[in-house]
Amino acid sequence: MPQDIQTDVAIIGAGTAGLFAMKQVRMAGKSVTMIDPGPLGTTCARVGCMPSKVALHAAHLWHQRQEMAEYGTQGIEQLSLDRDKAWARVSAMRDRFAGKTEENARKAMGENLLEGPARFVEPTVLEVELPGGERQVVRAQAVVIANGSRPVVPEWLEPMSDRVVTTDTLFDVKHIPDSVGVLGLGAIGLEMGLALSRLGVRVVGSDIARLPAGISDPELGQRVIEQFSAEFPLWLGESAELSKEEDGILMKTSQGQEKVDMILASLGRRPNTDTLNLAEAGFELDDKGQLRFDPATQQVQDFPVFVAGDVNGHRPLQHEAGDEGTIAGFNAARGITRFRRRTPLSIAFTHPDIAVIGERLEDMDPDEIVTGSADGSGNGRSVILGAQSNLIHLHADAKTGRLRGASLMATHGEHLAHLLAWAIQRGETAQDLLAMPFYHPVVEEILPDALQDIVSRLPETHDLPKGFRREE
Repeated sequence: MPQDIQTDVAIIGAGTAGLFAMKQVRMAGKSVTMIDPGPLGTTCARVGCMPSKVALHAAHLWHQRQEMAEYGTQGIEQLSLDRDKAWARVSAMRDRFAGKTEENARKAMGENLLEGPARFVEPTVLEVELPGGERQVVRAQAVVIANGSRPVVPEWLEPMSDRVVTTDTLFDVKHIPDSVGVLGLGAIGLEMGLALSRLGVRVVGSDIARLPAGISDPELGQRVIEQFSAEFPLWLGESAELSKEEDGILMKTSQGQEKVDMILASLGRRPNTDTLNLAEAGFELDDKGQLRFDPATQQVQDFPVFVAGDVNGHRPLQHEAGDEGTIAGFNAARGITRFRRRTPLSIAFTHPDIAVIGERLEDMDPDEIVTGSADGSGNGRSVILGAQSNLIHLHADAKTGRLRGASLMATHGEHLAHLLAWAIQRGETAQDLLAMPFYHPVVEEILPDALQDIVSRLPETHDLPKGFRREE
């Protein structure tokens, strides 16, 4: 067995959270040892946010031909799509993103990288299985756990595994079949279902949840269902029964049945904590077998151990992993500081986009908020874009008008979502936002309508027109 490695901070996982943590450790002038079993490259670049957006872009380009015909384009019916070639381009772009992140990671880690799975012996003592079978002990002053997550694949899918792909393996597929069933219509399941459908695949979607994309706002959820069920069936609110047949897989619910060539299992992700020997090493786990930690410090119990990124199951998004890695690395190297977390922001790039910003509707007391609504039917830019179905809900404090949360479905909604996240984090009120400039015609003009709706139900503080201020 090689000599034990002594290091200030050991980081398990060289993805987004781990790399951000490493940067903070090095800025503090401390030594660091990175441990990762591979493949290197972030989840976002390899199987998540980047390749999925390439797939959505490819699908949008092909799907646009229908609208082009309405504006007089001739010969649309003669166009054809080589779906496998399109998907090869998606995969090539994925390889480009993943390869670049791996290259940058290796360059950043240098000789401080151990490639192999790690397990805890004690809270600050790790054992790493190296490629040749040797075991390397790493003794650290602090540890950052950032080894990510993997797709949930229930055991009952095993008998049909030859026709099942996950979001981790979808982009390795060489031939996209004519029909695909999507199990799980969260953000990524809905995105990939729409991408495949827009590329000409017959798609059937199913989810035990009543509303897709993690939406809890019932009115918005119904608008989303109406919008996207026109593209492929959305069987919601019950489990689908699957049975393998000689030439495919039969999906069945009370809402219908379809035989498909392939199943995309998009049933969420599970943290990669089960291989770390946590309980035996002295960590306290919750009833789901996951680590207990403080989101403001990322610290696990009172140990000099920190958990960041998808592995903690808290906010499994790339930008959150970067923030959590930064917090974990800073605290591992410098001592405990409590950090204010940024306003939560999640976006599904479904065109029209779906976004939830700030506090979620179900977490707010309905007696303490007022909700302002507006839709695309009264927004000139939305009408031009064929996006009359755009809908936005803004939730504000019923006494002060301070914006607390928002949810929306809108074309170019990714931009609206960012504006609202910034406004919520700054503590802006509906009155102050209404006084901001809005150009015409833009999709953002939908905001003043929703803000007017809020302000009209707040206590009057002056007799000026809404959105106007006296010159000082």
